[in-house]
Amino acid sequence: MQREGDEGRLAFRGPQNRSHEKIKLRKRKSVLYLSTQEKGAGRRGDLLGENAYLVLFTTVLRIFNCFLVQTSFVPDEYWQSLEVAHHMVFNYGYLTWEWTERLRGYTYPLLFASIYKILHLLGEDKVQLLIWIPRLAQALLSAIADVRLYSLMKQIENHQVATWVFFCQLCSWFTWYCCTRTLTNTMETVLTGIALFYYPLEGSKSVNSVKYSALVALAFVIRPTAVVPWIPLLIRHFWQEQRKLNLILQHFLPVGFVTLSLSLIIDRIFFGEWIVVQFNFLKFNVLQNLGTFYGSHPWHWYFSQGFPVVLGSHLPFFLHGCFVAPKRCRILWVTVLWTLLVYSMLGHKEFRFIYPVLPFCMVFCGYSLTHLKTWKKPALSFLFLSNILLALYTGLIHQRGTLDVMSYLQNVCQNSTNLSSASVFVMMPCHSTPYYR
Repeated sequence: MQREGDEGRLAFRGPQNRSHEKIKLRKRKSVLYLSTQEKGAGRRGDLLGENAYLVLFTTVLRIFNCFLVQTSFVPDEYWQSLEVAHHMVFNYGYLTWEWTERLRGYTYPLLFASIYKILHLLGEDKVQLLIWIPRLAQALLSAIADVRLYSLMKQIENHQVATWVFFCQLCSWFTWYCCTRTLTNTMETVLTGIALFYYPLEGSKSVNSVKYSALVALAFVIRPTAVVPWIPLLIRHFWQEQRKLNLILQHFLPVGFVTLSLSLIIDRIFFGEWIVVQFNFLKFNVLQNLGTFYGSHPWHWYFSQGFPVVLGSHLPFFLHGCFVAPKRCRILWVTVLWTLLVYSMLGHKEFRFIYPVLPFCMVFCGYSLTHLKTWKKPALSFLFLSNILLALYTGLIHQRGTLDVMSYLQNVCQNSTNLSSASVFVMMPCHSTPYYR
């Protein structure tokens, strides 16, 4: 403001009269005002989009988890993966009837065969490395799935909810028992967990139809029943998608074609003929229901025994979480229920079959802990202690004899002077012991 003329009139010098002047602005330090370059520089220490210390902690925990699981669960953790991989690389060993009947594919064993081949080329194909390296690889993949679950919950909710979901996931005794085993169910769970990170859940900022559909397709190739939990999720995505034809023609069909083609080529190389093992698997286990040869259970088994055992002490928190979780998570609850109902229609039932929906259940357990106020500390102590005891028992004591006996036989063979006439007669249920050890 200044005086103009002698008449003492006041005049204002507005912004238009000061356009030539340089105006200094205070530098904003809020992340909202950071440039793209500054944001990238601030996240250089991150891994998988998360704090590097969180990723490192999860990885170390799963490696520790791997070495604390020294028991046997089911024969499939060897005879559908490591035994096959050993045969692929070293050209000797025994393959079960599932491979002669073309019910299994070579896509999953190829992962471990690649590891074995590298060890062989390096001259480091020692027994202990053949045993532990594949399991360590599986542990690392499980750690990635754990971090992705945390990241997803942080996106759709907040840091607090994500922390409690992460806690529930890490202290789950069944996850601890299975996540480092070389089971097709374990890889199915890992791929499902990572795919959920890219699935278009409300509030998610990492949506990518190509990535999640590719992971689902790969899970289907490895184990065709992996599509069961994804049926309600795919239906929901298709229903909410405005460009439905584009979703099918540009995303789902190309991804499915490429993935199935790779599976056909891999199986053609190792079987020596063109064959769709996924169809044979579904025909044998679903259409013909011949899996009951390995045992059958009543229709309600998953609801009365299987699901409560897999969840363990998380069960009351899961039930509570179903009531307090927001509506946008209802699709996850529907997925869990749908999976239990579908598997209940099959005669042959196992705990591991419903393992892929266990991370979904941990989401509701995390919501339950978030809403607890008065009894939160006792609840956390109860969850941690009850699960750690089960994890240590099942990982170190329960059903370890089938592995210990192979270590004993290995030492006997190494100290024997007449291996040509040596033989072993194993009086146990079929395929109880691994041979590659």
